[in-house]
Amino acid sequence: MGKDVSLQTFTRQEREHYRQKVRRCLDVFALMLNDFSFDHDHPTTGLEIELNLVDHEQLPTMVNEEVLRDLADPQFQTELGRFNLELNVPPRLISDDGLVLYEQQIIESLRRADAHARKHDAALLTIGILPTLTTDHAVAENLSVNGRYRSLNEEILAARGEQIGVDIRGADRLRIRTDSIAPEAACTSLQFHLQVSPAEFAAYWNASQVIAGVQVAVGANSPYLFGHQLWSETRIALFEQATDTRPDELKAQGVRPRVWFGERWVTSIFDLFEENVRYFPPLLPIAEEEDPLAVLHSGGVPRLGELRLHNGTIYRWNRPVYDIMGGRPHLRVENRVLPAGPTVVDMLANGALYFGLVRALVEEDRPLWTQLPFSVAQDNFHAAARRGIVAPVWWPRLGEIRVTDLVLEVLLPKAAEGLDRFGVDPAQRDRLLGIIEQRCLTGRNGSTWQVDTVRALERAGATRPAALRTMVGRYAEHQRSNEPVHTWPVG
Repeated sequence: MGKDVSLQTFTRQEREHYRQKVRRCLDVFALMLNDFSFDHDHPTTGLEIELNLVDHEQLPTMVNEEVLRDLADPQFQTELGRFNLELNVPPRLISDDGLVLYEQQIIESLRRADAHARKHDAALLTIGILPTLTTDHAVAENLSVNGRYRSLNEEILAARGEQIGVDIRGADRLRIRTDSIAPEAACTSLQFHLQVSPAEFAAYWNASQVIAGVQVAVGANSPYLFGHQLWSETRIALFEQATDTRPDELKAQGVRPRVWFGERWVTSIFDLFEENVRYFPPLLPIAEEEDPLAVLHSGGVPRLGELRLHNGTIYRWNRPVYDIMGGRPHLRVENRVLPAGPTVVDMLANGALYFGLVRALVEEDRPLWTQLPFSVAQDNFHAAARRGIVAPVWWPRLGEIRVTDLVLEVLLPKAAEGLDRFGVDPAQRDRLLGIIEQRCLTGRNGSTWQVDTVRALERAGATRPAALRTMVGRYAEHQRSNEPVHTWPVG
């Protein structure tokens, strides 16, 4: 959510005041969209990477506060669990050698943070779900000290009124009940940001929704949770269930979940913020002193703090963002569907596919979302999360097709066109999209490598816990090489 708050309870009056402020912010945002100047001259991009901290046995270690204090780098922040960190990479253009500069910067930032982590007998690992995590680690005591996470935990449990249930069926089945949102800390993601103009926002958000399933299928990296082999990208199901504020009765009534794919194509960013206010009660009703209308009338830039905080507690897989940088407001699409890892170059390849594809799809004469029912895009997303790189998806004019065939035959050329329009260096375009191509040709992504490695170890006589620890150790070694995951040996 990007906002530090102290652990607190909220009065009825505070909740009523906050709701009023959110609606006032929404009204002001509508005025700004009509006649305000947003910064969109250059299509700036950004990255966030969520990380795990592991000990010498590849188990999670609860030292994020100590590492952050020692590191003293504002690019790194806490995340939900005490075994998590988040790296916020400064935004940049991807034209020319921008993607290479991203890669170099991320490698250096992770190297520096890892050196500080090792002072606390820890190491960094970028992986969608840490396979060695157990239910004993995913408890309220291991939530980060930051008060916003503790308050969020209390508010979600209070809204639900009962324990949170997680029930995921894959190769195995996992069923647990928990008294906190701590299992959600297992999910570590890779998030892409793309700054766009108000007029273009809806097209970029719709395009991001169209390709979400494809992204998940080729980038899956989360097959294990609490010792169970589940979905190829189990992070999707876990996130949807572990922060669900609805008891069964509200689910039966059709109340929307807070982790949400959405339910329609949009025509404006306002549609999404208006849905937030209409459908979702506030979880953290913390009001600011600002009168956004007065700020707007005086020629200033309203912070819209309440609207932004509320938006941060609604977990769309593609989230709208209003932000201010250098005194100028701007809008971003925040693409949140992908897991962290396996390597920096793999993550940049995922970024090249995303940025290139959305640019190409937005600029097509007949947008794909006018040919694809929204419910089918959602079905593609969940099918990809379950089955990963072997998933079938439905595509306009092609019908049902294997996602690898779709990528190889249709989407990679479009992504290349989109990167050309961003002005990306052709050598870097081909290098990164070539990694996606090889994943599709070999059928190997992070998820398949993890599963195949664990199965080989189990066939050799290892127990599941021992196989997971060994696999994570090998994963960490390969990750440090920065060689793409499709090249990693199995066995």
